[in-house]
Amino acid sequence: MEQPSKAVWNESHKVYANDTDVHGQGKLSFILDMLQHAADSAVEGMGVSLGDLLQAEMGWMLMTLDLHIGRLPRQGNRLNVRTWSKGTKGPLWQRDYRIFDEEDGREMISARSTWALVDIVKRKILRPSALRADVHHYTGDSVGDMPDKVATPVELRLEEAYRYQVRYSGLDNYGHLNNAKYGDVCCDALPLEIFRTGQLQRFQITYLQEAAYRDEIAVSVGRAHEHEFYLRGMQGDKIFFEAHMELKQ
Repeated sequence: MEQPSKAVWNESHKVYANDTDVHGQGKLSFILDMLQHAADSAVEGMGVSLGDLLQAEMGWMLMTLDLHIGRLPRQGNRLNVRTWSKGTKGPLWQRDYRIFDEEDGREMISARSTWALVDIVKRKILRPSALRADVHHYTGDSVGDMPDKVATPVELRLEEAYRYQVRYSGLDNYGHLNNAKYGDVCCDALPLEIFRTGQLQRFQITYLQEAAYRDEIAVSVGRAHEHEFYLRGMQGDKIFFEAHMELKQ
């Protein structure tokens, strides 16, 4: 585990009991929450706090995330989370992540993501130049290219698993369902037996519409292979997200 550049944000987390599932392994929502926390801290480290963004009527919108898991964290583990802005392409920003076990220095998780800066009043995507901060991009490491949007195979039949209603506990500062909560929404759509026989090794999600208070999301699932699933969250004709999950035995 080499020492990162100053352009890389670096922070630690300890895994507690409420971060883990019935098997004592870190929940997907916990991992997504760590990534989100690190991204927020990295931007604040550039001199732009969440309060500054809200005052300027701007916010970050996560578009697509591609997460790879080599080993799930367990209760008591101490984790080192690293993230960096890799650069921009048009209006999109790429942010990469790596999570290490602080005890043995081995990488456990990596992720790449695309974000957009938006005008939260006009619901309009802004150019990167709208962010009044000295952003230092880092190219000394790369998890990969900008992730592709999740594309559910057209021939795959999805069936509704359950319905999730957005309540107070799921809302973020912008009044929408928090990005990390989608980890629970997706995992809850699969039978518990799936997680008894397999470990999550890849999670991809594309956020298409924000879900607001009292929105009811019909979560549908299609099984592509024995341990591979596609998921979609909808309300009527509105698609909130498309996701893809792979597990290994």
